[in-house]
Amino acid sequence: MNVILTVGNSMMGDDGAGPLLAELMTKTPVENWMVIDGGSMPENVSHEVETLSAQRVVVVDAADMGLTPGEVRLIDDASIADLFIMTTHNLPLSFLIERLREMVPEVLFLGIQPDIVAFHFPMTDSVRLAVETVHSNLCAGVDPREYAWL
Repeated sequence: MNVILTVGNSMMGDDGAGPLLAELMTKTPVENWMVIDGGSMPENVSHEVETLSAQRVVVVDAADMGLTPGEVRLIDDASIADLFIMTTHNLPLSFLIERLREMVPEVLFLGIQPDIVAFHFPMTDSVRLAVETVHSNLCAGVDPREYAWL
């Protein structure tokens, strides 16, 4: 079992990238993948991952990587803590990823570069397109490990 664990707040502009992916995967499921929407408190759903006996979890969230809005990258462990000094989430994602690694053989973090993260702003077109592309790639069988690393 493979799991996409999305993170974000759809009321915060581009921070809604994760929840949008969860919505797309719920409407159009992806073979061999299950989605769990962690919202802005993904640590509260980590127990769901544990009950699934997942072999791989891909955490997807908006991440300020200093790239062009809408760019998608895998982020290594060393960079995760550095990137999330400013976060809209209750706990740092490095904490969540460490917790997931205790129960899942492979954990990846896929970041989508946001443009605007502000309360009541709509998601930008570049981020919406990036999320739709991630979903399309999953539907087409593209392995998330094929994304470029930051």
